[in-house]
Amino acid sequence: MANRIHPTQCYTLAWILRYSFGPTPYWKVALWKTDSKREGGNQWSTSMGYPVLSLSKPCPLLHLSMRIHRHRKSTTSLRRCSGGARSPDVVEREYADLNLKPMYGVSNMGHVRIRQHVNPLSSSFTEPVQVPEWKEVFRDSTLPLMVDIGCGSGRFLIWLAKNSVEPRNYLGLEIRQKLVQRSQFWVKELGLENIYFLFANVSVSFDQLVSSYPGSLKLVSILCPDPHFKKRHHKRRVVQAPLVDSISKNLSLGGQVLLQSDVLEVASDMRDQFDAYSDVLEHVDHIDSNVLCDAEGWLLHNPMGTRTEREIHAELEGARIYRRMYQKTKQPS
Repeated sequence: MANRIHPTQCYTLAWILRYSFGPTPYWKVALWKTDSKREGGNQWSTSMGYPVLSLSKPCPLLHLSMRIHRHRKSTTSLRRCSGGARSPDVVEREYADLNLKPMYGVSNMGHVRIRQHVNPLSSSFTEPVQVPEWKEVFRDSTLPLMVDIGCGSGRFLIWLAKNSVEPRNYLGLEIRQKLVQRSQFWVKELGLENIYFLFANVSVSFDQLVSSYPGSLKLVSILCPDPHFKKRHHKRRVVQAPLVDSISKNLSLGGQVLLQSDVLEVASDMRDQFDAYSDVLEHVDHIDSNVLCDAEGWLLHNPMGTRTEREIHAELEGARIYRRMYQKTKQPS
């Protein structure tokens, strides 16, 4: 009977916050108790840097949430390990030849603690980024350019820059500054002169960046962007009409666009945005009969030669990757 909730007491679930560290998310639960007979019985305390409410009496809701969390964690771990490997281990093996070193003082090799989803419409991201001096950024700024929008950790693009046999420069655009700092650290450690990472919001900076580049824009990739599932947040998605319009104008003739997501709804939304420019951008299977697609037009194979980190995580969880590639066949009128 000690755990019964007295009628004069009210336990309210205040919030559930999700924090993701690498591939394993967990939940922090905060409960607020109001007592009509006694105020100030509970105090805020800090644990692991997060605000947690210390309750003066046992709370059935809290016990239930902890049991649910343990169950979710055990079943999730089982599901993710059913493939015989953990995502971080597979990622390390995928990029082992890069021999990337830790960045002391800012992050480590394993994780950079960042927000998983960033609001690009926030006032802190509305200022266009300063265009770099391309001759200082790349050894040869006249080479064809690949731009990876939302490049994340940068491992994927660094692998391409190091292993590609085709002369090309690589530009990674990312809205999370900590990731850009670490990516640039790796670039300098490896001594690469054909790749550069830039902290930028593509919604406001893409056009001025690519239009100022001396060489041609040959490839734009948008790989597993933030899904922003809620309908009211769809306007935060990176693929919007102004960006598609800018890509269609700045892409060189014969240049390509690669779209990819492990979320069908997001992949379909990106496809619909680019299909609206079918007079300029044509799907590659209409041009090259050797390109294999399913009945819905999704590519059956990864054309890049390596996988992104998100792609690795998704495939280990049994998710499908939806890809679509376009090629510019004529200049917009």
